[in-house]
Amino acid sequence: MNRSEVLVGAEELARQREYMRAVRARSDAMTRAPLALVDTFGCQQNVADGERLAGMLAEMGYEPTTDAAAADVVLLNTCAIREHAEKRVFGALGELTHTKAAKPEQLVVLCGCMAQQPRVADKVRESYRHVDLVLGPQAEWRLPELLYRALTERARVFAVDDEHGRIAEDLPVKRDGTVRAWVSIMYGCNNFCSYCIVPYVRGRERSRDPEKVVAECRELIEAGYREIYLLGQNVNSYGNDLNNGWDFARLLAAIDEIPGDYWLRFMSSQPKDATPRLFETMARCAHVAKCLHLPVQSGNDRVLAAMRRPYTRAGYLELIAAARRAMPGLVLTSDVIIGFPGETEAEAMDTVSLAREAKFDALFTFLFSPRPGTPAAELDDPVPRAEKQKWFDRLLDVQNAYSAEKHAAYIGRTVRVLVDGESDDPAYPLSARTEGNRLVRLRGGASRIGSFADARITDANTWALYGEIE
Repeated sequence: MNRSEVLVGAEELARQREYMRAVRARSDAMTRAPLALVDTFGCQQNVADGERLAGMLAEMGYEPTTDAAAADVVLLNTCAIREHAEKRVFGALGELTHTKAAKPEQLVVLCGCMAQQPRVADKVRESYRHVDLVLGPQAEWRLPELLYRALTERARVFAVDDEHGRIAEDLPVKRDGTVRAWVSIMYGCNNFCSYCIVPYVRGRERSRDPEKVVAECRELIEAGYREIYLLGQNVNSYGNDLNNGWDFARLLAAIDEIPGDYWLRFMSSQPKDATPRLFETMARCAHVAKCLHLPVQSGNDRVLAAMRRPYTRAGYLELIAAARRAMPGLVLTSDVIIGFPGETEAEAMDTVSLAREAKFDALFTFLFSPRPGTPAAELDDPVPRAEKQKWFDRLLDVQNAYSAEKHAAYIGRTVRVLVDGESDDPAYPLSARTEGNRLVRLRGGASRIGSFADARITDANTWALYGEIE
């Protein structure tokens, strides 16, 4: 695709703004401000999408609410990565039959990755007839037009065509909080890992123009945001479609030049596109957090090949060794799937041994969850879940020991943290993060939220550090 096909044009955006004004006129004519609930499931990319959807709703005159019964619009922004998330969404849709019965004029909207799957759209069309509007990620920039149709035609609207995906700039955003900001730098995925539904629902990789990304980050930093997260299905492939010399390392360096007191983070990363140039750039940039989340998924080469992950165990270990040479003290985390179809106990134990060798600071672990529509969902899977759970528990035992050991090494140290909110622990009422993204629970007053502080670590466990502000 050339850029003219990828970028939503000025005329198309102007059309959406006209619909925003039309819906706003309807909202202003009401005796009270209409209310909208945006309920987001899943990853940080979904969170960023939800903030854009909330921004468009605010522009159309809707005020936010957390009460589904009071809402005039309930929007479920969904995730399709795992079966558990899908079940939660269908459960929430079921509950909305009651709010819709009590308030027939309420609009129920299903959007996000789940909505883009034909089997889900068909199920909603047939079995969840109280849902008024269904739109996939590729159509979310058209929310004003689609919402207007649902409001005025009072007919069900489905916008789930199989599209390659486009980029719509300069839409309103309503950010959740003032400390951390999510910035999407690209959309879609070209990797087609055999277990993953994302490429099928989010389209092909397409990068935002670097000038737009840098300008958005500058605006956020100047507004006082302390932590900027750059988002993409695979940020390491940023720029591959631009043909203008920009890559992810260059983008990091350009943002790092913006003056201010902030940390710059990113996710997610594919090992196949992580390079020494990226690690050297991270090491050199003052604002880039020395923290890397690099999903490995398996420690066995046969399983990696079956997953369509284009690297080997040895190649991955060489890669993280290079990252640690460039950044001594790097905090390294990863993702792992246990119980991929056809995986044997010996192959699962290769993943356990990789965890021992890599010594990750933390590991996000998952039992395989088949996603209909992916190649892995069609594979023979003879091992019972109970057996997979035993392998999974062995991995947890190894990783939890390393995490506890690494956290214990912080005790007695003073580290710089970003105080980002309140915790649920009355003894340590503040929540914070280190540069390496380790959770810290702190003693201190709420006035420190949104600021950097030096914290003395006094205790630790597998999942968190504890301390007090100096």
